[in-house]
Amino acid sequence: MQRMASSVPADNSQYTHTPFYCEENVYFLCKKLIEDGVANADGSDLFVVFISNDKKQVPLWHQKASARADGIVLWDYHAICVQRKRGESSAVVWDLDSNLQFPCPLASYVAETIRPSFQLFSEYERFFRVVHAPMFLRSFASDRRHMRDSGGNWVAQPPSYDPIIAEDGAVHNLNEYVEISGRDVVANLEADANSSVYTQRLGIMMNENQLEEFFSKI
Repeated sequence: MQRMASSVPADNSQYTHTPFYCEENVYFLCKKLIEDGVANADGSDLFVVFISNDKKQVPLWHQKASARADGIVLWDYHAICVQRKRGESSAVVWDLDSNLQFPCPLASYVAETIRPSFQLFSEYERFFRVVHAPMFLRSFASDRRHMRDSGGNWVAQPPSYDPIIAEDGAVHNLNEYVEISGRDVVANLEADANSSVYTQRLGIMMNENQLEEFFSKI
C-alpha cells in the first residue's frame, strides 16, 4: 500500500511489520495469531479485510504513518485482520498500522478509524472486501511488483524475506484483492451472502455501514 479472551499480547512489536506492505503484514499476523493460540488452530475465527474504493483513495484516522495529530492518512488501500470468536459478544480488529488499542474492539475501530459519521465526498467512500483467513492464507500471493516505479526502483523498501507464493503456485494476485468497487457490494447481508465468505476465494464486498452488522451475524 502507498500513501496519497485469550492471552492477548500487550503490544504489537512481536509481529512482522514492514511499512507500506500491509497485505504481507496481515498475512503473517494471521499466521502468528494461530501459532500463538490467540486464534483458533485453523484460523476459522480470523478474517482479512481489504479497504479501498474505485479511486484508490481511502482516508483512515489514527494511522502511525501520519504526521498529523489526528493520524489521518489517505491510503490507496489498507488491510487489517478482524477476529470474531464464537461465544464472544463482539469482534476485535488487529491493525499493525494503527495507534489505537491493539487489538481494538470493532465498534471503537469503526468509530475512530473509519468515522462513518464524518461527511466525505463520494470519491472517498470506503468499501470492504472481507476474506476468510484460512482461504486467504492458502490463496494469497505477491511478488511486490506494485511497489516498483516505472524504472524498476522500489517505492518503499521491501521485506527481507522471500515473496509470498500461493499454495497453487500463483506468484501475484494482490491486484484481485484490492480491486474494490461499490458496484460489487452485497445488497443485503442475508444468510447466503454471509455464508459465501467461507467459500469464495476473494470473499464478499460490503460498505462501511454493513461491516459491524456482518460481524455481528457470523
